[in-house]
Amino acid sequence: MIRLEVRTGDAAGARVESGEELVRLGRNASNELALADPHVSAEHASIIHTGESYVLRDHHSTNGTHVRREGALHDLTDEPGRALALVDGDVILLGELDGAVEITVLLSEEDEDDGARIVSSRNVDALQEVEAAAERELLAQLYEAQKEISAAGDVDEVLDAVAAAVFRFLSRATHVTLALREPGEDGRYQASSRYVPMGTRVRDAGRAADAIPITRSVFKKVVRERAAVLAADARRDVGETAALMAAQILSTIGVPLWQGDEILGVLQADNRAAQGIFKETDLEVLALLAQTASQGFVRAGLVGRLRVAEERQRNENTYLKAREERRRGGIIGESKAMKEVFDLLRKVVATRVTVLIEGETGTGKELVASAVHYESPRRAKLFVAQNCAALPENLLESELFGHKKGSFTGATDDKKGLFELAHGGTLFLDEVGEMPLSLQAKLLRVLQEGEVRPIGAARPRNVDTRIVAATNRDLEAEVREGRFREDLFYRLKVFPIRLPPLRERREDIPLLAGHFLRRYAEEFGRRVDGFGQAAMEQLQAYRWPGNVRELENEVQRLVIQLEDDPIVKPQHLSARVRDAEGSLIDRVKPKGALKEKIQALEMEILREALADHDGNKSQTAKTLGITREGLHKKLKNYGMTCPVLASETALAAPCSSAPSGRASRASVPFAATTTWRPSC
Repeated sequence: MIRLEVRTGDAAGARVESGEELVRLGRNASNELALADPHVSAEHASIIHTGESYVLRDHHSTNGTHVRREGALHDLTDEPGRALALVDGDVILLGELDGAVEITVLLSEEDEDDGARIVSSRNVDALQEVEAAAERELLAQLYEAQKEISAAGDVDEVLDAVAAAVFRFLSRATHVTLALREPGEDGRYQASSRYVPMGTRVRDAGRAADAIPITRSVFKKVVRERAAVLAADARRDVGETAALMAAQILSTIGVPLWQGDEILGVLQADNRAAQGIFKETDLEVLALLAQTASQGFVRAGLVGRLRVAEERQRNENTYLKAREERRRGGIIGESKAMKEVFDLLRKVVATRVTVLIEGETGTGKELVASAVHYESPRRAKLFVAQNCAALPENLLESELFGHKKGSFTGATDDKKGLFELAHGGTLFLDEVGEMPLSLQAKLLRVLQEGEVRPIGAARPRNVDTRIVAATNRDLEAEVREGRFREDLFYRLKVFPIRLPPLRERREDIPLLAGHFLRRYAEEFGRRVDGFGQAAMEQLQAYRWPGNVRELENEVQRLVIQLEDDPIVKPQHLSARVRDAEGSLIDRVKPKGALKEKIQALEMEILREALADHDGNKSQTAKTLGITREGLHKKLKNYGMTCPVLASETALAAPCSSAPSGRASRASVPFAATTTWRPSC
């Protein structure tokens, strides 16, 4: 029996007296001790009777739970499991210490006697001696029963097998009831948890609808004394049916279930219908079964936790794969530059060669890397991505190659590296140019030998992992400067793919903007019909130094900002986009005859193309669709042998992708999204 007296707070003077196994404390009216104080959580804490003691447990309350005992203060956030066994005279403090609700704990030392007369008991430490005294024939039958118990999968199946054995060996047994410690959040039995009835089996009737309460005095003796107990039970504990009330003498046996030194449950066999009491041999037989039953219930708990973990892992894998499917849902683009990228991807996805993706930040390198994986024969295995610039050298080495327990401070367990996790799949190394030189040597070994050596490991491990690397640096320049290994550079650049910046594929801007507008309008529940013609021209005029990622962020902001107007207009755009220079003709404003105007425009186009490629004439000629000799001739004709590069603000191509007709003068609706897949 426990008595709680509220000393401070809104409920000061209130008293609760309970003999139940659970007393809840909190602001909700459903609690056994309801406290209206605002700094008390709705389900703040609970007091659990474990059979051995009353335990106070904090339920991750907002303002904390403390216990004052003989001048010392115990903070439950520092206690194992946030729980503390209570003693008589403890003061519970709920909420912030300054103004906490104080509750005095008074425990009754009297053992509640519910009428059970103890006939015999066997200490759990002596139960091992029972088996040696058992008869050979009985042992053979017990062996068969133990095999059935061992074959059971979950708690209900173990209880079914145990009950069947009890009814087979104990002719007077009519009911078998199981109580187990309540598992914690991780599914493990906790010493501070209360015992919960798990179910009852009835002879010739199977599973009872509700678990029959275990005889309290027998239960307490089993738990406190760690003993198997045989007792004559009181008739008032039997029930109200005429058949049961007709019994003259009824008896019960309670045996502990244990794991190591912990009592994890109690198994009770009742005689609730037949005359006569259980005998000493019945106690010994049930004690023998309890040894196997204990192992069975521990194993069932382990299997249950494994099943929950597997189900959670399956759900997580399904979620991650679905998220990756959404992320990779197609690469958008119809420009000549992107069609060249698509052609390269078609050629390489079915191979296992190393791919190096080069491009500026925000061009979609990870999207292309995931396409290389998910369109390849490795799609069923993992696609693992790691940004080499995101971790310091020591952590990056452990992340990539793994480590052995104790290999360095903090290595408390063995850990698989990403190369091993991606075995059979693909490892994407983003920003590989940021990798320290010491790790570059280990990466080279993986590429050459196909093996990794975890930190602290004595032997290397073979891996079959495809490498896709990406960089926004000029690795050739890094090699010349001595910041990147030349041998690794040639190992990585087996099949290079250059992703063009958005300014080189302006004709894709309406497609990309329409795609992002559609996605975020649906996500945010907004109605957006499309872009106005002027707004789209400004989007195409902007240089987009952040490339596709910057465009996506701009469109996301637009959808959030739009309220009543379903058409995106120039005033809705960011200031940096609005301030971008207009179309080529508007900027150049050529004068004179037609030939002079065309020459002025062509000169500006040449300047812009050279600026886009930092003066690289080969790349400029390729982008313009002319030969290098043709480019030299044009530059010479215009006196641009030493060209002045255009400013950082790009010149916009005419908005040729806008729809024709009267509708195009009002707005540019959602563009039809074109996506690439190698199977197309």
